[in-house]
Amino acid sequence: MEKLEIENKNLLIEGAKAFGVYLDEEAIKAFDIYLKELLKWNQKINLTAIRSEKGIVLKHFLDSLSVKPYLPEDSSALDIGSGAGFPGIPLKIARPAHQMTLMDSVRKKVDFQRHVIRMLGLRGTEVIHGRAQDREIVQNLGGRFDITLSRAFSDLRTFLVLSFPFLTGGGTAIAMKGETDDKEIGLLAEAEEAAYRLKRTIKLALPFGHFKRTILLFEKI
Repeated sequence: MEKLEIENKNLLIEGAKAFGVYLDEEAIKAFDIYLKELLKWNQKINLTAIRSEKGIVLKHFLDSLSVKPYLPEDSSALDIGSGAGFPGIPLKIARPAHQMTLMDSVRKKVDFQRHVIRMLGLRGTEVIHGRAQDREIVQNLGGRFDITLSRAFSDLRTFLVLSFPFLTGGGTAIAMKGETDDKEIGLLAEAEEAAYRLKRTIKLALPFGHFKRTILLFEKI
């Protein structure tokens, strides 16, 4: 595939606009390369269960961009459990000024992320191989980030606990969840009583589909 098909390109452009993200030609080209490399690598290693170009655009690229409105300009962000680079790499493509760090414990996924970052020339992007609870990683990166991100990484409680040492005072942990259930809502109350304040809850449906997403923003107290 030389380029994003016209339909998929339009889905990307118009879907991004739904989140207030306007992609220029350079960004669209970067997403094209990202998509092509993801499909190529996915033939050898399991990066994503989604195999179609359209599915990747809708369920990975646009889903990642859904949190873009909640990242302050020029902020530093840590994507915990970044997998094939979601949401960190799409967010970096859309806003190059963000300082983005991606972390994953699976070496092959980290290798893929580094490969894509090199191909796209994404300066101000770092990839860490390891777990958020690793002592050395916490020591090196503690208190460094304005934002932590999680997309299908773990349960909410675990994400908040792991995020805490990495955030600056007043920093924000952003959890990308499906439709929240009663158990998750109970955990929100626990979080508020502990080290975070729930700043905002955003419920949305991804463009051109029926997938429901809940974005939860927690401020570190």
